[in-house]
Amino acid sequence: MVVTTSTRNPQPLVRALTPTSVPEQVAKEIRRSILSGELRPGQTFSLREISGQLGVSFIPVREALKELEAQGLVVTRPGKSAMVAPLSHEDLHGIYRLRRQLEPEIAGRACKLLDDADLRRLENYGAMFGDESLDLDDIYQAHHAFHYELLRPAATAWDLRVLDGLWHAAERYIRLAFSGREAEPDEHERRGHVHADILTVVRTRNMRKVAAATRQHLDDNEQIALRALDPIAP
Repeated sequence: MVVTTSTRNPQPLVRALTPTSVPEQVAKEIRRSILSGELRPGQTFSLREISGQLGVSFIPVREALKELEAQGLVVTRPGKSAMVAPLSHEDLHGIYRLRRQLEPEIAGRACKLLDDADLRRLENYGAMFGDESLDLDDIYQAHHAFHYELLRPAATAWDLRVLDGLWHAAERYIRLAFSGREAEPDEHERRGHVHADILTVVRTRNMRKVAAATRQHLDDNEQIALRALDPIAP
């Protein structure tokens, strides 16, 4: 079902940017609105609407939408409009199928290359998952950074380009899955422990164990996302 924006008392879909904004900044703000749920799955919006709220011309908005479409977050439409990509089981399975093909093997090789400074960064990012004072945007930025730093030493530039798109696409599902668990008293602590456990395995420098732990983490997150998705998506 496509949800259209209302013309009565419209709420801003995105936050204002300065007139010096570039396409990357526009893409970042639209992506934030999609991932936070301010722009909802299936919701349509016009380039005029977005460009007006951001204070930029159509050109950077059009360029930003090309990037977001490549990441599976929007679907551009004929004319000057676009739609937030719907959520679906097929999409979720596809994202995690590709992640499982890449991340466990890269993580297994990376554990041999991570130095002490890398491990400290991973520990700091992991600790942020259990920090209840942080907002969701900060937590998910830390989540993205954790997986990036875990794989970076063994990943090629192409690995990281592909994975960056998959991580952004997966984040919508992860946010949906965990939004219903925020009220649980031990949820922040649980998330912190999950990533601390991964880091404990990484410190063993055992390629097989690290690959298995990474694969299990992906399997667990996909199953949590599936349970949250079942009532609302085909």
